[in-house]
Amino acid sequence: MNIKSSVLKTGLYLVVCFFTTFSNLTYGQDSASPQKITIETLFILAVHNHPNLAVSKTMVDIAKQKTTVAKLKTLPEVNASVSAFYLGDAALIEKNLSGSEHVPLPHFGNNYSLEAKELIWKGGAVKNSIKASTLGEELAELDHLNEEQNIKILVLGYYLDLFKLHNQEQVYNQNIELAQRRLELTEKLYKQGMITKNDVIRNQLQISELQLAKEVILNNSHILNDELNVALGLPEGTVIRPVDAILQSHMQPADLVTLKQEALTSNPDIRLAAKETELLYTEKDITKSEKSPALVLFAGNELVKPITNVMPVIDKYMNTWNAGVSLSYNLSSLYTTDRKLKLNDLQIEKNKKYELALKQKTSVAVNSAYIKYNEAYAQRNTLAYNKALADENYRIIEKKYLNQLALIVDIMDASNSKLEAELKYTNAEINIVYAYYKLLKETGRI
Repeated sequence: MNIKSSVLKTGLYLVVCFFTTFSNLTYGQDSASPQKITIETLFILAVHNHPNLAVSKTMVDIAKQKTTVAKLKTLPEVNASVSAFYLGDAALIEKNLSGSEHVPLPHFGNNYSLEAKELIWKGGAVKNSIKASTLGEELAELDHLNEEQNIKILVLGYYLDLFKLHNQEQVYNQNIELAQRRLELTEKLYKQGMITKNDVIRNQLQISELQLAKEVILNNSHILNDELNVALGLPEGTVIRPVDAILQSHMQPADLVTLKQEALTSNPDIRLAAKETELLYTEKDITKSEKSPALVLFAGNELVKPITNVMPVIDKYMNTWNAGVSLSYNLSSLYTTDRKLKLNDLQIEKNKKYELALKQKTSVAVNSAYIKYNEAYAQRNTLAYNKALADENYRIIEKKYLNQLALIVDIMDASNSKLEAELKYTNAEINIVYAYYKLLKETGRI
């Protein structure tokens, strides 16, 4: 993500937060003012406020700090020490241990030392350790991006399910209103002796069932609304309303071949697997460095009192310094490193096979999502036709019923068919939106 895009998103997020707070204050005063949220706003709020993403973001910060710590290995290692001690008198003992001579010594002693050393070369061990930490940082960022994709499609599912419930509520309201008008008509016909009481009861029963179904929809809407509030970081009690314009928005993906190519470069899972393979190669380079000698530059300074390596002991400070180069080699690496390299090779081979399998799986997933997207369009068109047929059938049966050419059972069946067709159609419109974003998710571009 470039800096300009990041600034724009941050600015949009602040605007969203402002209007969210303002609308919540308004909602607290007037519960009839629900908050409308677009899909773009939905994603921004989810990315900034979802609890799971807060965890993965912390993992990114930890990985960055590990890289900072790894870079410290390029700096010299400096040790300083100060000591004070009591020095007891010495005793000179004969060779045959037959006698001894007491030698008084200065009793107070102290030591000041400063030592610095720096690893100059060990087969690129330090450089590769820093590279491994950097790759770990990139892995954490990709994992965070992958989690973002999963959270976006999750909250989108909640959002569109809530949209479906709101549309279903409207459909039930229209059908309840229609059934109530029909009840008024049947009651008039019953009073005129043109129909039996049974027709009135059937209408009353249908209204009761419609109202019960509507109550279930309202309860499910409250549950989904609460889950979305938590996922988006909105205050408890915020009423969310999806924006109708998303059904009219143009959602035409690229062709299947282009989508599959994009998935191979953009899908977070594939990018994670490729980065893990790169990290394994770096770990192999670190293992190889075990066979290299370590070249270290060192320097030190020491101030010590008393001077005890001469007789008589001198109660004065002696300052000494040193500087040089040391070369060391771990001989055990001759028979241990090869086995470690074999393990590295097996891990690399395993991850390459996993990466290939993941690419095949992603290709199948993109293909399936593409098919489902086209299927959603085909279903919408079919269900639109079915809805028109159900409406026309209800109009004809209602007219026949009013002319005493149809039974109450016929108009009830026609009413139920009309309701079912309307519910399926309104869901089909929303299914297209979900299928489109599911396809984007498989390609890693949601």
